[in-house]
Amino acid sequence: MNKKKIIIGSRGSKLAMLYAKNVRKNILSENSDLNDNSIEMKLIKTSGDIHHSKRLSEIGGKGLFSKQIEEELLLKKIDIAVHALKDLPSIETPGLETKIFLKRNDPREVMISNGFNSITKLKPNSIIGTSSFRRTAQINFMRKDLVAKLIRGNVDTRIQKLENQEYDAIILAYAGIKILGLEKKISQFFSFSEMLPSVGQGIIALQTRTNDEKTKSILKKVNDENTSRAAIAERSMLKTIEGDCDTAVGGLAIIEKDLITLNCELFSLDGKKRFLTKAKGHISEANKIGIEAGKDLLKQAGDNYKKR
Repeated sequence: MNKKKIIIGSRGSKLAMLYAKNVRKNILSENSDLNDNSIEMKLIKTSGDIHHSKRLSEIGGKGLFSKQIEEELLLKKIDIAVHALKDLPSIETPGLETKIFLKRNDPREVMISNGFNSITKLKPNSIIGTSSFRRTAQINFMRKDLVAKLIRGNVDTRIQKLENQEYDAIILAYAGIKILGLEKKISQFFSFSEMLPSVGQGIIALQTRTNDEKTKSILKKVNDENTSRAAIAERSMLKTIEGDCDTAVGGLAIIEKDLITLNCELFSLDGKKRFLTKAKGHISEANKIGIEAGKDLLKQAGDNYKKR
């Protein structure tokens, strides 16, 4: 049995902690030589959790949710960093690697509203809360007469703002709503054709130090192979187009047996044009498929989209 405790680092929000506890549960179930006393949890306050009044792009981008956690990992104050993959920049921090992924949660988007069971039922000029340029563009393609307004903060905070009548509806990832037990508040589920999710949505990623072979050997047992392939394909597409938190892009890899299909959409700078592509192939070619999809998006969009 390991004498040194394994320390898992996570953001301190209720949702992040539930994901981190699930990581701990998975590690213990797959490593019989570990017990409840083998793993500690450490909460880390990130800049992304503090500044809620501005878009991430205005205060540093996606890295605000990961930078402090990664620093703790590099300084060996923690051994495993737990991230929502969609919040993790596509370029890996030197000395760290993200190669372990729990089985993907449902990546669909949902709407929670004040009394409307469909986005089609919202009144003209209704205000929809979202912090995502992708969602804003997708909403515009469904209803040009709706108003997308910035909303940030944890799930509970966003729902409270909705209930305070600051918004008529909000768009959120279903995975977070489900783990928080808030499914009854959902007004509408969106199909992938209506709202293709963010790259990595629904995936919990585990990051380690590149040279920490001991921890990596423990985590290998909890890795979900299909989720790993999907993450590689989606993130290689994002990296190819040089996407960041300001890029209005969606990507979802679906795996059936040994075939992977990557569906992507990218929106122009003004959100009025949508560029679509699909790439498919054997699951062993996940990285290649992502690059292929990214190159096709670049060919279609040129410079008419937001890069990092």
